[in-house]
Amino acid sequence: MSHLLEVRDLEVKFALRFGDITAIDGASFKLDRGEKLGLVGESGAGKSVTGFSIINLISKPGYISKGKVLFEGKEISSYSDEQMRKIRGNSISMIFQDPMMTLNPVFTIGFQMVETIQAHRNISKAGAEKIALEKLKKVHIPSPEQRLSQYPHELSGGMRQRIIIAVSLLTDPAIIIADEPTTALDVTIQAEIMDLLQELCASDNMALILITHDLGVVSQVTEKIAVMYAGKIIEYGPTDQVVTYPVHPYTEGLIKSIPGNVVNPGEDLVQIPGMMPTLTNIPPGCAFNPRCYLRQAVCTKTTPELKDVGNSVMAACHMRYKGDGRTNQ
Repeated sequence: MSHLLEVRDLEVKFALRFGDITAIDGASFKLDRGEKLGLVGESGAGKSVTGFSIINLISKPGYISKGKVLFEGKEISSYSDEQMRKIRGNSISMIFQDPMMTLNPVFTIGFQMVETIQAHRNISKAGAEKIALEKLKKVHIPSPEQRLSQYPHELSGGMRQRIIIAVSLLTDPAIIIADEPTTALDVTIQAEIMDLLQELCASDNMALILITHDLGVVSQVTEKIAVMYAGKIIEYGPTDQVVTYPVHPYTEGLIKSIPGNVVNPGEDLVQIPGMMPTLTNIPPGCAFNPRCYLRQAVCTKTTPELKDVGNSVMAACHMRYKGDGRTNQ
C-alpha cells in the first residue's frame, strides 16, 4: 500500500554564476492521510524550500536535481507545469507565511475565493460563492457573508490568516503545507490558528506538513518530526520520542531553548552557540560540528548518515550512534 505522500532522497540545487549550491541534500519522509508532520529548524535550514519542492514551486535558478516526490503513488516531481496545476492548490494546498503577500489587495475576499474555485472546477459563480461561504464558516470567521465583500486591508492579521486557511480548503485538499502559518500573529491568535488546523485535519482526514522554527508548537500538534539543519534532515521520528529523548545535539539544543524548559527562576535560557552556515560555506563533515559540544575529529571529516537509532527514530550523529542500533547517550 502506497503512502499519500512520499519524498525520496530529494536534492534541490540553485545554479549560480560561480557554480551550483545544494539547498536540500537527500531529504526523505512519508505522510499518510490525516497524519501531521513537522519540519523544524532555524532560518536557512531548508524547510520552506522542501515545502515548495513538493508542489514544484521552485523558481529558477533553483531546480530539483535528484530524488522523487510521489503523491498517491504517482511521481509528481517530473510533472509539467500544466500537470502540476491540477495538483497544486487542488489536491495539495499551501498556506504561506504572510497573508498580505498571498491575498491581492485590490480584489475582494469573495472575488479571490471564487476565482480560485473556478480555476480548478467547472462551476458557476453562484456555486463557487456557496462553497466560499461554507469554508469561511468552517474556519469560524464571524459574519462570513460580510467578509466576502471586504478587502484584505479591512481585516485583522488573525482574520486574514483564517481567510488564507479557508482559501486552502476550497478544493478539499488531501494535504495542506503550512509554512510558518502563525509568524506574524500574537500568541493567543497563534494558539487559535494551530487549534483550527488540528480540528480541520481531524474532521476532514487531511494530512498536514507544518513548517516552523518553533519546536514547542510542533510538539503539541504533530505526530512526526523531521529536524532539518543546513539542508539535511538530521533527526526524524515520532514527535513524543524525539522531544522526550532527542538524539542529535542540535535537536537537544532546540528543545532546551524552549522557555518552558527553564526550571529555576532567573536561570538563563539555553542557547546554541554560533549560527547556521550559509549554503556557500557549509563545513566539511557534519555541518553542525562547529556548534556542537560533542565534536570529535570524525565529525569534521565525515558526513554522518541518517541511521536507525531505535524507537522508530533516525538520526545523523557520529557521537550518538554506536553502530549496533543503540544510541550513546
